[in-house]
Amino acid sequence: MKKILLSFLAVILIFEEWLWDILTALGHSLVKWLHLQSLEQWLMQTSPPVALATFSIPLLIVTPLNLFALSLLANGLILQGVFLELLAKLLGTLLVSRVFALTKPQLLSYAVIKIVYTRITGWLHWAHQRIIDTDIYRWSKQFKAEAKAHFAAWFQ
Repeated sequence: MKKILLSFLAVILIFEEWLWDILTALGHSLVKWLHLQSLEQWLMQTSPPVALATFSIPLLIVTPLNLFALSLLANGLILQGVFLELLAKLLGTLLVSRVFALTKPQLLSYAVIKIVYTRITGWLHWAHQRIIDTDIYRWSKQFKAEAKAHFAAWFQ
């Protein structure tokens, strides 16, 4: 039973790691494409209250999408509603992770945010320590490296 639970945990953490890598790369690409480097520089140097306000902007962007997805689901458009909700979650994750990465020192000056961040990173570290020796984790790391190499070869 322990091996099954560890494998399940490994799959979740591997998916989270891959998704994070993809969204991080997409975020970097969007910044370059939209020429937002100066905005990012400003965000990195902003005050904690401005950083906190900026951190809430992704919620303001994604919430209408979530509500529209719920409306689609309520009206029987299941596939469209699920697709829009997945898109909203990915967009929200991309924006929140990008803003957090840029404003992390300012945000961690708030005790509550620091406690939540410390707890979450502690749990993730604990989980990674549990799965690092599983076969599925080693296989996925190897698969990820090979896929990354093939993907890079396509664009060269």
